[in-house]
Amino acid sequence: MPNLRWGILAAGNIAGAFTRDLIANGMSVAAVGSRSLSKARAFAADHGIAVAHGSYEALMEDADVDVIYIATPHPFHCSAAALAIRSGKHVLIEKPVTLNAAEARYLEELALDYDVVVMEAMWTRFLPHMRRIRDLVANGTIGEIRSIVATNAQVLPSDPEHRLNNLALGGGALLDLGVYPVSFAMDLLGKPDTVIATGRLRPTGADAEVSVMFRYNGGASALLSASSDASGPNTAFIGGSNGHIVIDGDWYTPTTFAVFDSEGCCWERYFGGEIIGRGMHFQALELQSLVDTGRRSSEIMPFEQSIEIMGVMDDIRSQIGVSYEADALSRQFEKSPPEPTRESV
Repeated sequence: MPNLRWGILAAGNIAGAFTRDLIANGMSVAAVGSRSLSKARAFAADHGIAVAHGSYEALMEDADVDVIYIATPHPFHCSAAALAIRSGKHVLIEKPVTLNAAEARYLEELALDYDVVVMEAMWTRFLPHMRRIRDLVANGTIGEIRSIVATNAQVLPSDPEHRLNNLALGGGALLDLGVYPVSFAMDLLGKPDTVIATGRLRPTGADAEVSVMFRYNGGASALLSASSDASGPNTAFIGGSNGHIVIDGDWYTPTTFAVFDSEGCCWERYFGGEIIGRGMHFQALELQSLVDTGRRSSEIMPFEQSIEIMGVMDDIRSQIGVSYEADALSRQFEKSPPEPTRESV
């Protein structure tokens, strides 16, 4: 089909970054929707978007929109995505895909019912350096993976009311930052057989830091960490039986890496090519390909694995003592998640 026409749901910073990458790479952004018409109009003016809607419902009813990018705070991903799916729109949902695995399973079932694509916007997986790393691993260049180490440590706002620290808005280092190393490890090794986690909480109850070990029955392991109040080099390491890969910081953004053999000699140094923008458009290209070919799940970011990732993060949160109101609610709803509210703008 022709290039998909994107609708942007919510008008925050991440929505702006994604929209800029779409436009810079020649993709069509048809409309933006927010619960605040003034915010929608300001966003549209900033990005040269022709149509601004003052409600999510109006965006869903826009016949000139084929696919919705959801960039609300985490607690509203599920209800906003459900609204889009029921409107017959394809959906790209900012990571983490939902607050918990129950919500993600619900969206999978709903997308099957309405025959649309729903995909998690884990943009790192679609970057050129990550595609090359997966090829190297699949080709056996470093042998069998034995260990993975990955961190995502940043100094982010400490305001207790900021969404990163507010449990009512899905706050916590795990869901915002830890999802990157968790998804990375599961991309290469699959779902772990054992998960061991520890964390440090803020006074608000949201996690400021989390450290996790994955263990696999075949002998592999992964050491993963995330922090929202301390910086780090944010590099990643993949150790294999015949060599290893070191990904430079920040490993989850477009970057470089080196491949070493078992003797420590550099076998390949990857620098990549020029990328216009941040590289967030690569996930949009993947969704376009799915629609063009009639597929409903990405091989790079299968929705089934998005559900598994949420299940693992549910386990981690349980171990470190972080819970959200939606955890109890999601056990009760079948196909009636809460509707989006004004707080989800």
